[in-house]
Amino acid sequence: MANVTIFEHPLIQHKLSILRDERTGTNQFRALISEISNLMCYEATRDLPLTAVDVKTPMGICHAKKVKGRKLAIVPILRAGLGMVDGMLNLIPAAKVGHIGLYRDPETAQPVEYYCKLPADIDEREVIVVDPMLATGGSAIDAITMIKEKGAKNVKFMCIIAAPEGLNALKDAHSDVDIFCAALDDCLNEHKYIIPGLGDAGDRIFGTK
Repeated sequence: MANVTIFEHPLIQHKLSILRDERTGTNQFRALISEISNLMCYEATRDLPLTAVDVKTPMGICHAKKVKGRKLAIVPILRAGLGMVDGMLNLIPAAKVGHIGLYRDPETAQPVEYYCKLPADIDEREVIVVDPMLATGGSAIDAITMIKEKGAKNVKFMCIIAAPEGLNALKDAHSDVDIFCAALDDCLNEHKYIIPGLGDAGDRIFGTK
């Protein structure tokens, strides 16, 4: 089954409390999304393999370690997932970035695809799919399915806030995908929004509401 990691790090929890606050403006909200993503990426890449290297320092030779040639890709689910990319690229600047566009049908609450552009060598990369909110799980499930259909074999999913309904749906649909989130909230309301959540992440990132 999927391995689920819920981060309890004090810095992540502190920033998340400000992120949730309805008084937090667009500029600060956007910065916090990036900062939280940076901290989560640090933990989500903990299992990257290392290889031994010799480094010549000003004082001599050091037996050190570097990441062992692992290719990475970050794939945000548009549009809110874009807010998580820069914080992750600060840590892994060599990663390639794909994009998957899905929106939720207001009548059915089901995801509808409108865009998919992935690195040509996605089948050779470890992929981290990102979206701030995991509500019903429909968008995450469909995005990961699309990526697997392109040949990707090693996929992780990272969100900031998850609902139990979405977390369980994603685990059932993709039991091989490790899931990382900063908080597991109470439930979904009748409109499929996470409670207590933080509202619409896309609107708050881009200032459209």
